[in-house]
Amino acid sequence: MAQEAYDPGADSPTSDHRVSRRRMLTSVGAAVGAAVLAPRLAGAQTPPSGPMAPPSTITQPPRDFTPRGAPTTYFTDPDVLTVEPAFNGLRQPNAPIQRLWTGAAWMEGPAWCAQGRYLVFSDIPNNRQMRWIEDNGHVSVFRAPSNNSNGNTFDYQGRQLSCEHIGRRVVRYELDGSATVIASMFNGKRLNSPNDIVPHPDGSYWFTDPPYGAQLYEGTVDAAGGPANVAGRINPRLGQPPEFGSYKRELPTAVYRVDKNGTLTQVAGEDLVPDPNGLCFSPDFKKLYVVSTGKGPGDTHAGGKGDMYVFDVGSDNKLSGGKLFSSFMVDGVKCGPDGVRADVDGNLWCASNAGRNVGYSGVTIWTPQGQLIGRIRLPEVCGNVSFGGPKRNRLFMAASQSLYAVYTATQGASPG
Repeated sequence: MAQEAYDPGADSPTSDHRVSRRRMLTSVGAAVGAAVLAPRLAGAQTPPSGPMAPPSTITQPPRDFTPRGAPTTYFTDPDVLTVEPAFNGLRQPNAPIQRLWTGAAWMEGPAWCAQGRYLVFSDIPNNRQMRWIEDNGHVSVFRAPSNNSNGNTFDYQGRQLSCEHIGRRVVRYELDGSATVIASMFNGKRLNSPNDIVPHPDGSYWFTDPPYGAQLYEGTVDAAGGPANVAGRINPRLGQPPEFGSYKRELPTAVYRVDKNGTLTQVAGEDLVPDPNGLCFSPDFKKLYVVSTGKGPGDTHAGGKGDMYVFDVGSDNKLSGGKLFSSFMVDGVKCGPDGVRADVDGNLWCASNAGRNVGYSGVTIWTPQGQLIGRIRLPEVCGNVSFGGPKRNRLFMAASQSLYAVYTATQGASPG
């Protein structure tokens, strides 16, 4: 929501509210001059002298997405776009996009707790997890410090799973309030910075391990001499508990599976998916979709290209037949994916990072065959999405500094 510029002196009890004759004449003269010059300057498109309002996807002045904003006055929200007719059965009429909360530094990992009827999400740079409660819309700090957690989800037993950047590990929060480290090492070497995680009905967890947590803003860099701190000038221990800040990058990026018995297996290396990020299963668990994003701290390879791959999942839980799902080019604009979730029909709802291409950040929706059928436009870059609500028919969108939501005519395929 755009706000007017605030002048601290204007409301001060000691401010001088008297207007001098010279000041009045100057103001009148300026107004007359502006009126004379207006026709001449109308098409000049000179930048405004005052504060710029945040960009809007369709309107100027910017649309207010909050509950206090004006109604959209349309039968369907103008920022929920049908690209192909197949999307018409998935969008919900009379359901506006709403900004539920703002105030994060960079949001990720929205996950719905069905029992508690709340949404948990990560505010990574602020080292905390937040909770939005469904019954009254209240948002509060849920867990701090969160060890710069990124992706979150809930498994089929209702337990929360979190991917920690600083701890370079995956943690499960048990129903009795204790915490269990699910994965932190592979072949005796420390993980990079687990990013996103999904549960499987067989009790296994699948997660990605790119290097994005090896930066001060979202975690901490490698110890001196590591790929993300080669010169050793940055002190990774500042602001950290004593057990953190001494790790160095030891592994390439990869996708892993943790079996119910605790065995950790690499299911896809960076030769198949460089810098893996978001991931999700198809509703029948026969496909695994993995997002490949850009080059991260300490990478020595070219890095991902902002696209997504799809793999067949065998009965032995091994991947095969990997192929490019989509390059995410829309109208010549790169709508880089991050988090992704599937609905019950197998359509993929992908967070979209289109940079400064206002109107293309938000969410893109694709059929299982890779056809773009719909888009949701947000005024901020979107990092991750999750289906939630009591009926699991509401799409929550963690977009940069704000949390958005819109009801749909479908349901998410999996918990969390």
